[in-house]
Amino acid sequence: MNTLGIDLGTSEVKVLLLAANGSVLAKTGSKLRWSQPHPGWAEQNPQEWWIATVAACKKIRELNSLAYAEVAAIGLSGHMHGATVLDKHHNVLRPCILWNDSRSTEQCQQLTKQSSAFHDIGGNLVMPGFTAPKLLWIRDNEPELFRRIAKVLLPKDYLRYLLTGTFVSEMSDAAGTLWLDVARREWSDTLLNATGLSREHMPRLVEGTDGSGGLAPLAARELRLTVGISVAGGAGDNAASAVGLGAVHPGDSFISLGTSGVLFTVTDQHRPNVQETVHAFCHALPGVWHQMTVMLSAASTLQWVTGIAGEADETALLNRVDQLHLSERASAPIFLPYLSGERTPHNDANASGAFVGLRHGHNAAHMAYSVIDGVSLGMRDGLDAIRRAGSHVTSLQLVGGGSRSPLWAQLLADSLELEITVGQDSGVGAAIGAARLAQLSQTPCVTADINRVCSRPIVLRRYIPDDKGVHLARRRQSIYRSSYQALRGVYAQAAHS
Repeated sequence: MNTLGIDLGTSEVKVLLLAANGSVLAKTGSKLRWSQPHPGWAEQNPQEWWIATVAACKKIRELNSLAYAEVAAIGLSGHMHGATVLDKHHNVLRPCILWNDSRSTEQCQQLTKQSSAFHDIGGNLVMPGFTAPKLLWIRDNEPELFRRIAKVLLPKDYLRYLLTGTFVSEMSDAAGTLWLDVARREWSDTLLNATGLSREHMPRLVEGTDGSGGLAPLAARELRLTVGISVAGGAGDNAASAVGLGAVHPGDSFISLGTSGVLFTVTDQHRPNVQETVHAFCHALPGVWHQMTVMLSAASTLQWVTGIAGEADETALLNRVDQLHLSERASAPIFLPYLSGERTPHNDANASGAFVGLRHGHNAAHMAYSVIDGVSLGMRDGLDAIRRAGSHVTSLQLVGGGSRSPLWAQLLADSLELEITVGQDSGVGAAIGAARLAQLSQTPCVTADINRVCSRPIVLRRYIPDDKGVHLARRRQSIYRSSYQALRGVYAQAAHS
C-alpha cells in the first residue's frame, strides 16, 4: 500500500510518495509566493495552494507513474495558525492571514485582558501568530466581511476541503488556533465566544491517524488518483515532522535548526508553561501531546554573520571557527541571537542581537563562534523551560541546516548536557510524517503499528557532552542570561524612541 504525503509549506508544497515498507519512492516540490501588502502583514492566496499541489503531484507521477497509480491513502501536513475564511457558499473571502503576520498585536492584548481562559484552557500565550487574534482583527477592521464568515479553516484543512469536500481538522493543528481545549482535545465554547465565533464556524475534529473523508471525483480527476481513497487527518508541520522522525512516545525529542530553532518533546499529558512561552499542543497521535520552544533566529544567525564576515559560505567560516583553541573560545564575546526578537523564554519582540565583551583582538572566527554558541545557549534556555513544565528529556535528534555541522552539534551537546544524534535522511521532514499518518489511518489498530510505521532514522553520528566543553558552556550560560536581563530595559527604551 503506497501513500502520498502532502506538506503545505509557506514557500513550497512538498509531496512525497511512500511505499508500504517505509521507503521513499519519490519526492518533489512546487514553489509558492506570499505577500506583504503592509509592514508586518503576511498573506497568501489559498487557490495557489491547490495549483501548487496539482503541479507537485504531476511531478511525482512523472517520476514514478506505477507506484503513484497504487496510492491508497493521502496524508496532509501544513504550516500552522493561518486564518482561511469562507462564506456560506464555501468561497474564500480574503487572502489567508499567515502564521508570521503580526498585525493583531492589539487584539492579543484585548483577549489577554478579557479572559485568562486562553492560558488556562488554550494552554498558550495569546500571540499574533495564533489564529484567534487574527479573527478578532478581521472583526475589528473588516466587520462586513466578518459577518459573512461561515467557516474558518487552517491552511492544510482548506486543501483537505478541495480534496474531499469535507470540513475537518485534527488535534495538532487545531491546538495552534487558541480555540481548542488542548487537554480535552475538543473545541472550547468559551474561547470561541471570546472572538465572536461558535462551533458552527469550526471544522469537525479527528485524530491525525483517522480518516477525514474520501477523495472527491473532481480532485481525483485533477490528481489522476482513484476516487474515494482516504485522506487522513494529518498534522501541523511540527507534529508531522516529529512523526517523520519517529518522535512519537513520551520523552522522544528533537531540535530543528532552521531559520528559526525549535525544541520539540513528546508528553503523556498536556503540560503548559505559559509564563516562559512554551507551546503546549496536542500531538498528531491519539493520547499524546507535545511541548515546543521556539527561537526566532537560529541557523539564520550563522548566515547573517557569514555575510558580515565576507566569507564565501557558512562552511568556510565554520572551518575557521574549528581552528580556535578552547582558550580562544572562552574569550570570545557572548552573543544574544535575538535578531528577530525572541519567543521562548522571554516573549520579547523588542529584544535584538547584541555582542557582549567584543574587543579589538576578536576576529570573524570569534564572532562566528559566539553566534553558534549564542543559539546553543538559547536552546538551553528552552530546554530548562520545558523541564520546569515537568518533562524529562534525555537525548535529542538534531535536524535542519544546522545538523550538517559537527562543530555545532558538539556545541549543542555541551550546552544542553545531553547526547545529540544526527540521523540518515533527517531532512525529509513533514511530508514523510504526513505519509506515515496516512499509512496508520489504514491500519485496524493504530497503537500496534506506531513503532513499525514511525521508525527513527538510522543514527549516523552521536555527540556526547565533553567535560571541558560543559564547564565552558555553564560559565558562558550565566553571562548570557545576565546580559539579557541587563539589556531588557534598554531594548524596550530603544523600541519606543
